[in-house]
Amino acid sequence: MQPLQGGSLVLGTLALSLATFMNVLDTTIANVSLPAIAGDLGVAPSQGTWVITSFAVANAIAVPLTGWLTQRFGQVRLFVTSVLLFVLASLLCGLAPNLEMLIAFRIVQGAVAGPMIPLSQALLLSSYPPTKSGIALALWSMTTMVAPVVGPILGGWLSDNLSWPWIFYINIPVGLLAAWATWRIYRPRETATRIVPIDRLGLVLLVLWVGALQIMLDKGKELDWFNSWEIIALGVTALIAFVVFLVWELTEEHPVVDLSLFRRRNFVTGTMTLSLAYGLFFGGIVIIPMWLQTQMGYTATLAGLVTAPVGILALLLSPIIGKSLAKVDPRAIASLSFVILAGVSFLRADFTTGADTWTLVLPQLILGAGMATLFLPLTSILLAGLPPQSIPAASGLSNFCRITAGAFGTSIATTAWENRTTLHHTQLVEHLTPYDPLATQARDSLASAGLSPEQTLGNLDRLVNNQASMIAANEYFWVSGFLFLSLLAIIWLAKPRTATPGPAKA
Repeated sequence: MQPLQGGSLVLGTLALSLATFMNVLDTTIANVSLPAIAGDLGVAPSQGTWVITSFAVANAIAVPLTGWLTQRFGQVRLFVTSVLLFVLASLLCGLAPNLEMLIAFRIVQGAVAGPMIPLSQALLLSSYPPTKSGIALALWSMTTMVAPVVGPILGGWLSDNLSWPWIFYINIPVGLLAAWATWRIYRPRETATRIVPIDRLGLVLLVLWVGALQIMLDKGKELDWFNSWEIIALGVTALIAFVVFLVWELTEEHPVVDLSLFRRRNFVTGTMTLSLAYGLFFGGIVIIPMWLQTQMGYTATLAGLVTAPVGILALLLSPIIGKSLAKVDPRAIASLSFVILAGVSFLRADFTTGADTWTLVLPQLILGAGMATLFLPLTSILLAGLPPQSIPAASGLSNFCRITAGAFGTSIATTAWENRTTLHHTQLVEHLTPYDPLATQARDSLASAGLSPEQTLGNLDRLVNNQASMIAANEYFWVSGFLFLSLLAIIWLAKPRTATPGPAKA
């Protein structure tokens, strides 16, 4: 198939980028809106994280189906249909009257969005000559970099000035425009279709083990983990279903997930490091806005403005990284990313409750450089050497791993943060005795300001909780920093090769 040229190339790139932008935006725009959603629907902020994880899990489960659906319906029809269904699901999310309905519609939204990212990659790569595949990936990645800039600001502003449903309503015009333009440009380039049997048992097992594991991670903090029979049952179900899933997929003629891709060293290395890094990264970008709003008194808009600079350097550096991929070892670029991400985590680990705006913004700004040097080289490594017909399946499987890691990372990070906050709160309260001079001084100061004994105790408890949550967040980022550095030992297991995907054997 010949590459696109001129205006068709520009419009096609724009359409695919808009759809990707809309998809990625929905994974970040809700972060700063969680307190508003939780408050409006009458649930705890920790329960509000289901709005993020439900979308991510459904999206991850649907992504591996991209290969089968593409063969059955064609790349273009499937992509346009996914975009239109995503628009409908977004409308339903905005109209949801309670948390249960919102989660249900978010599951639908995540499921129909599954094919969008891998197909946008495949269609974009087919639009450019093989020699410019690095540029194509850079242009595609730029949209994923813009979303983290726009998402927090837009989500915060909409939550503060309109209402949280508008974070979903804005998908409607964007999605309709992207679907129309994609159909107009790519309809003549539709891929061949054939009827391939679907691996129904494999799909059921996939849904079962991923769903059970995610529910266990989300509900564990509420049910006291393995002291609850429900959590034990979920854990056993996830483990058994996962083992059976692996055995079945390795022996099935038409597997729902092509596990044979894991025979390729570069695919394994690239997918593993990308997934682990993304899980750590996403856990951090969920904790920061929640901490700012629940503990630091920031509005959703201000929290969005503080976290938004994450995409500035990412946007500026992506084209440079894309051009350098053919000349520089992508393993070296990815290694630089891990060092930057570790440095950002260590900067965050020194936050205090008195941190000023610049102290909070600086790590977010540097984080953009870590993102620009993360996704492009790792994507090029895991796709290297694959024939064009294998790219949708490989992209789908790697995105499944990445998105699942992001959902798990969110649950693990928020659970660890809350548990450690509770622990440190208990430890700090032990010092609030009549015999502790600092505690006595703080109590007398509040009492002299005219506060009643009850108000004094309430203020002391709030101060203690602020400190406890800050210490817990610092601990999470210290651990994250060292885990990012540990990825340096994994990435160099990949074979050295050019970054451009091609027909070479992996």
